[in-house]
Amino acid sequence: MFEFKGKVAVITGAASGFGRAFAEKGASLGMQLVLADVNPDALAQTVDVLRAGGAEAIGVPTDVADAAQVEALAQAALDAFGKVHLLFNNAGVGAGGFLWESSANDWAWVFNVNVMGVAHGVRVFTPIMLRQNEPAHIVNTASVAGLLSPPAMGIYNASKHAVVSLTETLYHDLQLAQAANPAQAAGSGEVGCSLLCPAFVPTGIAGAERARPAELRNDSAPTRSQIAAGKQLQRAVQSGKLSATDVAEMTFEAIAGRRFYIVTHPGILATVKLRHEDIEQLRNPTDPMSLKPEVKNAS
Repeated sequence: MFEFKGKVAVITGAASGFGRAFAEKGASLGMQLVLADVNPDALAQTVDVLRAGGAEAIGVPTDVADAAQVEALAQAALDAFGKVHLLFNNAGVGAGGFLWESSANDWAWVFNVNVMGVAHGVRVFTPIMLRQNEPAHIVNTASVAGLLSPPAMGIYNASKHAVVSLTETLYHDLQLAQAANPAQAAGSGEVGCSLLCPAFVPTGIAGAERARPAELRNDSAPTRSQIAAGKQLQRAVQSGKLSATDVAEMTFEAIAGRRFYIVTHPGILATVKLRHEDIEQLRNPTDPMSLKPEVKNAS
């Protein structure tokens, strides 16, 4: 059982959505918090609110796409609290529309944040956790879009599939690395990880465009498919029945139990199973959005 009180949590994308909910939950459990976000004003507001409630928290403005900034985040955490026990690689953005209408800037922006942001977090923080020889845990936020391939979401799907594979591999790598360490193999200093795959939840993901770096913005107007995809995402996100707080509760329960897969909307698993059956039987892919009752129930 993972113990939270008095431990140090680092959370990216902490100024809104899941990240802020993780921070609020961590504060309620007596954790020391290192909060990171690309929006310094929203981050400062979040830190102020948590401190006003009695939490011990610092804010570190961070663009997770920048390796040096993630390294600086880790150093700030160590300088402030000496250790890191829980890492949420949570920051994420999205872009939609037909794949061939997506620009090189679209691909660079989404992959820099969604994939390389997670990769930087794993690369920088895992060695710190292993050296501590204390219980620690990493949570990587993917999506059900990492388990399915809905149309007009190609870049986002691809990025989240990468996070799924990266995190499953991280699990295996940690098992191998720690098997050679008697103390960690006995569980006294185990470093574990979890994969969070939420479906539609009311968060700020639909408005992520505002955080896109100027050098990666598109000069051309959005296409019809991109406009339609944006509207569909807005509707889907706002229709979500679970809140970010609900997801945070589920996630912390999974961490406490050292559970790897965190699928917040179990109704989606029938569609995931159908995708796997398509692969196993060499069938053409089924459009997950054609199974509307299942998809809607999962939201």
